[in-house]
Amino acid sequence: MNVYLVMVMRRPQFDPAVVPAHQRFLVELRTEGRVERSGPFGDKSGGAYLLHATDLAEAQAIAHRDPTHVSGGWDVTVYEWQAH
Repeated sequence: MNVYLVMVMRRPQFDPAVVPAHQRFLVELRTEGRVERSGPFGDKSGGAYLLHATDLAEAQAIAHRDPTHVSGGWDVTVYEWQAH
């Protein structure tokens, strides 16, 4: 599996009520062995998580199920990460 960095950035109209659903989503992915690390940025502008997937298409499909993306109040971007 490859590693992908998922950046989740709040838009001005984001709904804070989405955060608990997003956190549950990450717990489910962690249980499946898909998420290695996750966390918010100190300035509260958003956060990121490391996602394991077979390819970019699968990583994007998973990230687009994230409640932050579904709600429309966040920008969700997926990058293939070639960490060393």
